[in-house]
Amino acid sequence: MTSRGAGTAFSRKNYRLSTEPEKSKVTGIVNSRLLNDYLHRVFTNADGNQPAAAYRKHLTFQNLQEHLDRLLAEENGSEDSRDQVAEGRLGPSTVVLDHTSGFEGLLLVDDDLLGVIGHSNFGSIRATTCVYKGKWIYEVLISSQGLMQIGWCTLNCRFNQEEGVGDTPDSYAYDGNRVRKWNVTTTNYGKSWAAGDIVSCLIDLDEGTIAFCLNGISLGTAFDNITRGAGMAYFPAISLSFKESVAFNFGSRPLRYPLVEGYHPLQDPPVADLVKARKLLGYLKNVIHIGIDVTEGKLVEKDTSMWQLQGEPTVLITLAHIFNYFSPLMCKVYLVEDVLMSFLLSILEQGGAVEAHPLIQQLLDLMWLLMEEYEVHECLKQLLMSLLRAYRFSPIIPDLGLQIHYLRLTIAVLKHEKSRKYLLSNVLFDVLRSVVFFYIKSPLRVEEAGLQELIPTTWWPNRFTKEGKESKEVKEESAEERLRRRAYERGCQRLKKRIEVVEGLQVQILKLLLNNKDRGGGEASRYIFLNKFRKFLQENASNRGNLTVLCPPEYMVCFLHRLIAALRFFWDGHKAKTPAALSSEEAYIPPQLFYNGKVDYFDLQRLGGLLSHLKKTLKDDLAAKANVLIDPAELQAVTMDDLDEDEESATSAAQSQRPSAALAIGGALARPGWLSSPTLGRANRFLSTAAVSLMNPRRPLGALEKIKVRTLSVEQRTEEDIEGSHGNEGLLLGRPPEEPDQPITENSLLEVLDGIVMMYNLSVHQQLGKMVGVSDDVNEYAMALKDTEEKISRCPKRRRDIHEELLKSQKVFSEKLNHLSRRLAWINVTIYSKEKMQDIYWLLRVCIRTIEHGDKTGSLFAFMPEFYLSVAMNSYSALKNYFSPVNSMEELPGYEETLMRLAAILAKHFADSRIVGTDIRDSLMQALASYVCYPHSLRAVERIPEEQRISMMKNLLAPYEQRPWAQTNWILVRLWRGCGFGYRYTRLPHLLKTKPEDASLPSLQKPCPSTLLQRHMADLLRSDRDLAPSFLNSVLNQLNWAFSEFIGMIQEIQQAAERLERNFVDSRQLKVCATCFDLSVSLLRVLEMTVTLAPEIFLDWNRPSSELLLRRLAQLLNQVLNRVTAERNLFDRVVNLRLPGLESVDHYPILVAVTGILVRLLVDTDVQGAERATAVLLADPCFQLRSIQYLLGHAEPLALAAAAPATDKRHFSLQTYTEYISAEELAKVDKMLSHLSEESKQAAATTLPTSEEDLCPICYAHPISAIFRPCSHKSCKACINQHLMNNKDCFFCKATITGVDDFTKPASS
Repeated sequence: MTSRGAGTAFSRKNYRLSTEPEKSKVTGIVNSRLLNDYLHRVFTNADGNQPAAAYRKHLTFQNLQEHLDRLLAEENGSEDSRDQVAEGRLGPSTVVLDHTSGFEGLLLVDDDLLGVIGHSNFGSIRATTCVYKGKWIYEVLISSQGLMQIGWCTLNCRFNQEEGVGDTPDSYAYDGNRVRKWNVTTTNYGKSWAAGDIVSCLIDLDEGTIAFCLNGISLGTAFDNITRGAGMAYFPAISLSFKESVAFNFGSRPLRYPLVEGYHPLQDPPVADLVKARKLLGYLKNVIHIGIDVTEGKLVEKDTSMWQLQGEPTVLITLAHIFNYFSPLMCKVYLVEDVLMSFLLSILEQGGAVEAHPLIQQLLDLMWLLMEEYEVHECLKQLLMSLLRAYRFSPIIPDLGLQIHYLRLTIAVLKHEKSRKYLLSNVLFDVLRSVVFFYIKSPLRVEEAGLQELIPTTWWPNRFTKEGKESKEVKEESAEERLRRRAYERGCQRLKKRIEVVEGLQVQILKLLLNNKDRGGGEASRYIFLNKFRKFLQENASNRGNLTVLCPPEYMVCFLHRLIAALRFFWDGHKAKTPAALSSEEAYIPPQLFYNGKVDYFDLQRLGGLLSHLKKTLKDDLAAKANVLIDPAELQAVTMDDLDEDEESATSAAQSQRPSAALAIGGALARPGWLSSPTLGRANRFLSTAAVSLMNPRRPLGALEKIKVRTLSVEQRTEEDIEGSHGNEGLLLGRPPEEPDQPITENSLLEVLDGIVMMYNLSVHQQLGKMVGVSDDVNEYAMALKDTEEKISRCPKRRRDIHEELLKSQKVFSEKLNHLSRRLAWINVTIYSKEKMQDIYWLLRVCIRTIEHGDKTGSLFAFMPEFYLSVAMNSYSALKNYFSPVNSMEELPGYEETLMRLAAILAKHFADSRIVGTDIRDSLMQALASYVCYPHSLRAVERIPEEQRISMMKNLLAPYEQRPWAQTNWILVRLWRGCGFGYRYTRLPHLLKTKPEDASLPSLQKPCPSTLLQRHMADLLRSDRDLAPSFLNSVLNQLNWAFSEFIGMIQEIQQAAERLERNFVDSRQLKVCATCFDLSVSLLRVLEMTVTLAPEIFLDWNRPSSELLLRRLAQLLNQVLNRVTAERNLFDRVVNLRLPGLESVDHYPILVAVTGILVRLLVDTDVQGAERATAVLLADPCFQLRSIQYLLGHAEPLALAAAAPATDKRHFSLQTYTEYISAEELAKVDKMLSHLSEESKQAAATTLPTSEEDLCPICYAHPISAIFRPCSHKSCKACINQHLMNNKDCFFCKATITGVDDFTKPASS
């Protein structure tokens, strides 16, 4: 920032022209006596007394300037002594951070050298000035509440990436993150700090003490008896970890908490300028107070609030003289904050609406009239930055009075059109994080925020179900509990009313920025805002990995809600004027915005892939449907890196002058213009001890740092480009024929809405999920408290010691719950209130309508950015999971219909060929899988049109090889769960005693099968002759793979467990092993579902591949049974190890699934089907009757005898699971066992020995039964049929097989 003194090189506007005597008659300047009185009244002495009229010098405009000079110089003599350097300090008078030699590690430092962001493990930096005697103070504005150590160090302190301020002998620090003080050793000290707090660091070198204050409240002496003496001088210093940020105030701005007696800021305040500025402000106030009554010829007192500059030349020339001196002073940050901001705030202090104080508008008019343009710009910029700093770093008090105060002045300044446009064009998004104005910070320390007075009674729910539904089963709440809950709710309402006042002011600011009627002097505010907003989104979308660039997600959440409120206000306002337009309840983004190039989506992925690819492949569709022609030159120019050649040459020139080591580090650290660190100046200096310090401010971006900006340059768009005019549709160019020809709203509002959806996707959703943690904490502590209270009631009276410990625990939990429940009240009001829920719901509906309209455009749907689908899924998930304990989603208007429309989108698009991104396809699949787990959303899927339901089922049954199949399989399993054999469980029997991780997980929902969708599946499998074999073949292939992988892994785990030396199995390996097991079980369940719904696929051998499928199924079932049921086998041993991560691996799930298939094939079918199934099962060489007997606990006699002495271990038996398996199901298993026992005896009796020559040369299990054409090689039918499913070449000679005939051995041989 440049501070300009009075002796500026710029020529000052000359106001003396009109003061020549002959002009006074013409211009209406009052007579000399009245003028003399007036000027003496305005320009009084410092003591406020006027000399008697006889002794007064006669004042006119000719001698006013020298009179003013004399008045301003009056006290300067006494100031000279005050301006001397205070003793006890060494270094430059302007104190900044030492960016040349006083740092360690990687750091980003602001332009003003007062703000710093950590960019390495633990970077340290000190100031340029040190102190060796006296009492000194400086302030640190905390912008992030992470790991930092703030304090003092000497020149001899050596820091590194592990040790910082406070870790060496002569350095002392306070750390509010861990609530400790540091000087080599560490002890507890102070309070925890939060973002938005101010830490004051005090050193008293006369007494040898160091102390700290937090928001003006002393934390007590931290260190005494610090080292002093020759050569000992202390520098302000900080160490901070990665991405933590702070700003220092050594005295370049007024200290926020200067109240500590006898302590001086490290940098002296500009005393002389301050005195001058305050005097001039006094004169300015006098001008406003005193009016001239020309007709009466006397001076009159005026009401200041209604003062207006009504073109009175006398007043104007007087003001011009004042501003001649006042203007240069108003370019200095200290004076703007101390003098101007205080004065403007005092005007608003009288209360009432901002509109009731037109004086601020008049003063801004004056500034634009009487100050040089560069001075007004600097003054407004400093004023807004001071306001923002004051808003952000004000402590929270119960009525939020400080925040309201600063927001009201911000509104008053932004109400002034010329100032608003200047600030919007050059300051709001460019220099500072203006979105801070829309943020309401949440208090970490509820006592100081006054929440105890506001919410005196605390309450927390005592019934814990995540969904908040089943709590009704628990006993009714007691009368006392009801009273507490109601008192708590009343407290929450009081808090809500206060926060709503702040939110209302924030929305007012946005309404000013979105004003599109202020076209005086150039573009309307809304269009400047739009271009800045788009750029802001680009910064956040392009730099998602670079944390220092991103707008913090907690700001984004608040900004999103305020923006929605302002947008809907203008949208419905437009609807009131244009009845044909849509209301905001029906809002959506028309599809042409995505392909006509009027709105820049940066490098965000489209549903169909990269934009350059889509422009090439769909250019004919664009021309035919939307009448949009792509310039062939543009197609050639579009490459993956859309860089201008001239930019590239500029960067290569810049690179040749810069050291490569610095470039390598600077690469990841581009800091675009809008971003600011906590000081709100732009951090353009990157400090590194590992490389050369890069000290060229506003340096050109290096090659690695380039942010890709398309030639569409947002900056150049005008109002006409956006809104359109006669015959020009603006943003809506290229309307496809499917899109209705009706006005939606103003085009500019569509772009704002599009930006809101993008913001939700960038960081709002993650933040909503993060803040749920507080309510989870409340639940955990409440359970712990309940548990402790139960223990106290059971504690025997003789055990006083235990009783006392339990009472201590109870007290700790109660205090923590009181604190958390108040904090939760704040979070519920600011983030999860009903109004905020309605905003997210509105956004969900906007996305659904946008997707529906885009879908109708056919191939052009591919141009839609992926984030629309993401936001539709995520916002539904947020409504269901994050808002639910406080507000129920069912109460939202049109909830059922919205649920169904979202279901239709998921059902249609999870297998949509127009969508190519694997991530978004996976997300759609996961969303659908989650949807079918909950009864409410499953019913919504059943309500979508029948044609869409059948299409969805057909996509789910497509062969698994071509896509990620685990999720698809999971969806089918969920539709079946509750219908299968012993498949009515929510959690596995052996896991019931353990605590579930999270009861709201989709996998832990109660079974809710869908008979309607099962029926569709059965119809499809029966009617489509090709679908069934390909689907089942892929399921059997995946089952074969998953189970084989599982067996291979448990062998490795068993070997590791048997080794004598102590070793650990990799947890990832255990996780993969458990996943393979779960996949095997779910694939078996899908087979059970298929066998139950359409048994003829396996048993009607008139269908071409039935017999083969049945043989493959029997083979796999036998393998699974043999592996799992063998006595003292591998599976048994690994299950008994009970390893963490393998909890789900148990006999029950897999054996019950296999039993379900067998029962369906052998018992629940007609005689012919049972005969075929039995024959195939017994013919399989792997079949062992023992495996079937194992299911009912019939162990082999030999095994029993051997095992009996060793252990009395119980054997697995389905009969022990009576709660899970019905008596009817058990009877069927009995029947199956006796049937198979009988059949296997008969088969053994009738089987003739076969010579080896007659066995199939491939499997050696079955006799030869097929001969191939044309080569006449032979095998059994099972082998050749299975081979032909994937390959048409002969096993032996590789000839292409054209047909297979039955082969029977001639009788003669």
